[in-house]
This record gives sequence, structure tokens and C-alpha cells, in this order.
Amino acid sequence: MSETKARIAVLTSGGDAPGMNAAVRAVVRAGIAAGMEMFGVRHGYKGLMAGDFIPLGAREVGGIIERGGTVLGTSRCEPFRTEAGQAQAVGRLKAMRIDGLIVIGGNGSQAGALALAQHGVRVIGIASTIDNDLAGSDVTLGATTALDIALEAIDRLRVTASAHGRVFLVEVMGRRCGYLALLAGIAGGAEAIVIPEDELSPEDVATAIHAAYRRGKSHAVVLVAEGARHDADALARYFTEHVERLGFELRITKLGHVQRGGAPHIFDRIYASNLGAAAIEHLQTGAHGVLLGLTGGQISATPLGALAGMHKTLDPRLIRLAHVLAQ
Repeated sequence: MSETKARIAVLTSGGDAPGMNAAVRAVVRAGIAAGMEMFGVRHGYKGLMAGDFIPLGAREVGGIIERGGTVLGTSRCEPFRTEAGQAQAVGRLKAMRIDGLIVIGGNGSQAGALALAQHGVRVIGIASTIDNDLAGSDVTLGATTALDIALEAIDRLRVTASAHGRVFLVEVMGRRCGYLALLAGIAGGAEAIVIPEDELSPEDVATAIHAAYRRGKSHAVVLVAEGARHDADALARYFTEHVERLGFELRITKLGHVQRGGAPHIFDRIYASNLGAAAIEHLQTGAHGVLLGLTGGQISATPLGALAGMHKTLDPRLIRLAHVLAQ
């Protein structure tokens, strides 16, 4: 880094996640405390390519720790995936004399951070996605709040399911990762959980529900991940087509983006604060090109290059536990 006052920028990219604002706040205030000049990049990599920088002081990030979403804005930017787009972004950083960039986001965002690092940019990644599918961190920023939101919805729906003696199917987000559905299903006492990593057929779901009825239950809740082959729409069609044989139909609730928009809960606020401060500490020591996350209960740094092409898998013990507890 330059011996003069370092100029550091922070951006949020990809899907928003509860805790992004808390991380931005921590980055800015820790940077100011370290004598750095802080800037925000609006609208993720799209804003970086456009040179959309704004100065950030302690006052500008006041009152945002409790807010969901991201005050900097975010986007998905296909042009940034190209060499020309990345070169344009690097040019903008050089024109602003930025000494270090902190990228808060998930898989696509950190792939972008790696690309910038390969162009010589000093980059620190902060693992943030509700899907918790990013390798290099046991849990990503925003995932636990998204789980809490999903669980609250499940608890409320179970009350209605019990009152009417019905089967409710709840679809949660997660792209091709079943983390949210699996953990919400275990915590919510689901009778069946359908995830890409452990696909259940419609008949498997029907069998699980009938087994619950035989145990004396008058209602049931099924959790399904949006990325499962038999998602909510597919299961609804099947059960509608076979309602006379199966003896029941499903009531569908898709939580969708409701999971993204919640105010971050305490874990994510503290986690984000630690990650933001750690990002500044790494830049101070000259360390960069790493993703910051949580490993074994401690803030960890994993080289971005080591994560390229890696796919985070679910703990098979949790999948087995889900089957046991649903009996």
C-alpha cells in the first residue's frame, strides 16, 4: 500500500443479504480509525465499471447496522465477466487512486474479486450470501437471519395447518443448495424435506405424510428447496393430479425474497462487524487476495484462488438427522 493516506473502497454485489450494511459500517469505521480514506461503490460491479464512487465517513454509515439490504445497492453485471469489463473496472480504481477494495457477496461476487486480484488489485472478500453455499466459510453472512425468518414463517404456518388439518408445503430460497431448506426443516419439525442433495420423489413425500398421519398427526409441513428437481410447483401438480388416490392436497407457500429483506439478527450484526474490521486489519498488514469467513468458530482467511471452482457440500450428518427426526 502507498505510504500516504490509504484510499479504500467497499462494494456489495450479487443477492442482498441481512448484515451487508453492518459489514459496510464496520469496514468504514475501522478504516477511519486506521487513518484511511473510505469510499463506497454503488451498485456493485456495475457501479465499479461506471466509476460510481462516493466518499464515506462515520456519519454516512450511522444508523444502518439494523437495516436489511444494502445502502450501497447491488446488481448482477454480465459485462464485468469479460476481460474488457474487468479492465474498465481496474481503470476506474486506478483513476480514483484506490489502494484496496473490499467485496461483500457470494460466489459470483468473489469470482469477480479473484478476477480483480489477478489484475493486480488488492482485494479482500467478505463471505455474504443467504444460501450459505460459498466454500471457505462454515456459515456466510446473512444465512442465519434468513433461517430465522424462514423458521418464523414455518411456525406460523404449522398453527394454521393444525387448525385445518392440512398439509402445507413451504418453498425456501437457496438456488442449487439445500442448506436453508434442510436447517429450517429440522428446526421447524418438518415431516419431509426435499433438497437437491437428497432428492425425494413426490411418492416419497406422500409416504412420509401418510406415515405422519398413521402416527396420529392431523397435519404436516413439507420443506422444499427452490433448486430441487421436484420443487413446489412440481409437487403441487403431482398431488393435484393424484389427489383422489393420495387422499390429500398441498397448500403452497413460497417465502421467496421475504428471506432476504429482514433486519439482521444479532449473530449477523456481530459477525458482520468482526468481518469488516478484519478486512481492514488484513489490508493494514499487506494481506490481500483472500476471502474472510468463519471456520471452526474463528474468523478465517482463505486465498481466493483456492476457492475457484469449489462447491460447498452439505454435512451428510445433518441429512441423516433430518430423516431420523422426521419419523
